[in-house]
Amino acid sequence: MVRTIPNIFTLLNLVCGCMAIVLILQPEESVAYLKDGVLFLRLPEKMVYASFLLLIAALIDFLDGFLARLLRAASDMGKQLDSLSDVVSFGVAPSLILYQLLRMSFMQQANGLDTPVWYFVPAVLVACAGAWRLARFNLDQRQSRSFRGVPIPITGLVIASLPLMLWFGHNDTATLLLQPWILYVLIVTLSGLMVSNVPIMSLKLDGLGVKQNRPQYLLLALSLVLIVIFQWQSVILIYVTYVVLSLLLRKKIS
Repeated sequence: MVRTIPNIFTLLNLVCGCMAIVLILQPEESVAYLKDGVLFLRLPEKMVYASFLLLIAALIDFLDGFLARLLRAASDMGKQLDSLSDVVSFGVAPSLILYQLLRMSFMQQANGLDTPVWYFVPAVLVACAGAWRLARFNLDQRQSRSFRGVPIPITGLVIASLPLMLWFGHNDTATLLLQPWILYVLIVTLSGLMVSNVPIMSLKLDGLGVKQNRPQYLLLALSLVLIVIFQWQSVILIYVTYVVLSLLLRKKIS
């Protein structure tokens, strides 16, 4: 019975991802409406709730691994369940967030309501890249203390932060994020880094000592500074710091 506890947590991750998808699809709401002949855009509030669900899914994703190690209940079954849950919570759900944001970005343009659906299809590249990365991770025995490519939960959290930036951020943030070319660049960059062979540091600590965890503690310190200064807008900057720091320390983490 004890060995199933981590797997139950993993399934809670999947539940959060599925409920986030339900909220993102917004069957009863629209991202645009007409008033007195003028087109207005709005970010549905439920997309913000979906982002918070994905943050909870990320916390659960950390806890299931922690519990598996604590209870000595790690198993091949748990590894597969973790990957299947991650592809939903941090691949499919974030892709749908990008799909909706692309819709909003094109609706700002003239005749935006007539934009062909294939303009939004590139959003699913994130889910495809995430599935590819997870499959490779499950077959690669080298990725125990460091990764090849950015882990899918990190990518999913970056995308999940976008509705929060739009909701809690400034108008300048919304203007920038709701540019189609910005979203396309983000999709290609995040997907490419997931499937790349770039050495990326693991966020797991090797004990609590500073010497053996120096890169992780440095990242934590820089992240706290960025959070204090930029609030929700800090997420993308933290992601960039994470990748750059991994590249600078690639010899130590490889």
